[in-house]
Amino acid sequence: MNGNETEGVKMEECKEMAVYMWGYLPGASPEKSPMLSPVPVRLPTSASSWKDVCGGGCGFAMAISDCGKLITWGSADDEGQSYLTSGKHGETPEPFALPTEASIVKAGAGWAHCVSVTDMGQVWGWGYGGEGQLGLGSRIKMVSSPHLIPCIEQTTSGKDRSQAVHQGSLSSQMQLSKAYGSYVKEITCGGRHSAVITDAGALLTFGWGLYGQCGQGSTSDLLKPTCVSSFSGIQVLGVAAGLWHTVCIAVDGQVYAFGGNQFGQLGTGAEQAETSPRQLDAASLEGKHAKMVSCGARHSAILTDDGRVLSWGWNKYGQLGLGDTIDRNTPAPVPIDGCLPKNVACGWWHTLLLAETPIWAPNS
Repeated sequence: MNGNETEGVKMEECKEMAVYMWGYLPGASPEKSPMLSPVPVRLPTSASSWKDVCGGGCGFAMAISDCGKLITWGSADDEGQSYLTSGKHGETPEPFALPTEASIVKAGAGWAHCVSVTDMGQVWGWGYGGEGQLGLGSRIKMVSSPHLIPCIEQTTSGKDRSQAVHQGSLSSQMQLSKAYGSYVKEITCGGRHSAVITDAGALLTFGWGLYGQCGQGSTSDLLKPTCVSSFSGIQVLGVAAGLWHTVCIAVDGQVYAFGGNQFGQLGTGAEQAETSPRQLDAASLEGKHAKMVSCGARHSAILTDDGRVLSWGWNKYGQLGLGDTIDRNTPAPVPIDGCLPKNVACGWWHTLLLAETPIWAPNS
């Protein structure tokens, strides 16, 4: 009998999606100690599989289940700040209630605010908005329940707006906004800033700008979503925001970073901040094409098209997954064996990996 048969029953190899976590998550880390290597995350009983990982915010983690529900866990803030934005789920992953039945396709969290995108392209935001990070046009201190964020001016909802353009029902101002796209497909939250990508590949940022993390060539705050003009002619594929920095990837797989750089989180090999996007040229990226990107508070990570994970920045809690606690100021490969990485997502002090793992099941 070979390894693929059990007492005459033929076995076949199947695939399932798993979520792994490393670093530090106060409400989920054993004895509040950091996890220096990947450990599996338990699937909620309400879900049959994982769909995606979203990193998380200050003290909690986020992922999406196969049925499009936002899942959060790890909240351990006794004063209620993390509970307000993530739900009181502690170490147990559970669904977070949103005022919509639409499926969640993307989500992000910052220091004290969260955003999510539905399969209709709607953007929901909640939490603290004192620097404009909720994109509502004001410095509102707290939005306790999810509200729609008007990232693109519109008269119709979701992806149906393109039809309205052809029918000539939009004003000239809205025709201009159409150049930025018809709907939002990617979203990310930094410490107190946010960024979105439209279906046209345009990058819009808003919120706190003290370190240049909005990429506008200045350090001013932005109260509404504003297009990053230096990416004119470049389609942005992915974006991630940290406490003081932002990293994005273009459709050609090149990596760009801007904002604060106190711990090497920009990956430039230097320490100075960048107020405009700077392309990374580290030797470890030679011949690599990034397809996914994520940022923690002060660390960053990418997934390349050949299934490699690279990370850099602050590493006090082992959040780089390199087996130590030494900071890196250029991208370093993360050793991962026995699975096929599908996505990487950084939380404040931790990192999540969505991976495909082989399992053996009876051949029916």
